[in-house]
Amino acid sequence: MAPGSALIPRLMDLSPGTEALRYCFALPAHPESVAGARRLTRSRLDEWRLTGDAHDAAVLIVSELVTNAVVHTASARVVCELRRLENRLRIAVQDQGHQPGGPRLGAGADDEHGRGLLLVDTMCSAWGSRDAGDGSGRIVWAELPHGSEHSC
Repeated sequence: MAPGSALIPRLMDLSPGTEALRYCFALPAHPESVAGARRLTRSRLDEWRLTGDAHDAAVLIVSELVTNAVVHTASARVVCELRRLENRLRIAVQDQGHQPGGPRLGAGADDEHGRGLLLVDTMCSAWGSRDAGDGSGRIVWAELPHGSEHSC
């Protein structure tokens, strides 16, 4: 199995010749960084020529995951990693401190907050979270298909 990065768990074998594109950035854990994360993600996906529904879904997923890291943790910075593998795009966001139990689905109809993960769950083929290996926070990741034969 190919080694995973510090952010994304080892979930996929990469056969010889498989192209993998990776981009990582860190931002201060401030509300205004969410717009910066969207801008950086949009720019990189444009460079990778990822278009259509997958492009839009990825930008929204990054926005939601970075927002959650900023709002629900005691982090000084947030790290985001994008990885394009054949027909899949993986997104991972790492914070520096998290609440016990990790992210949860389940906003009520009258709740002001909490619908972001429901959107992420709807748009991606898989998502999850885990503690960072060095105890420095939590990693929340999402994976979505891209390419002509897939839609989000």
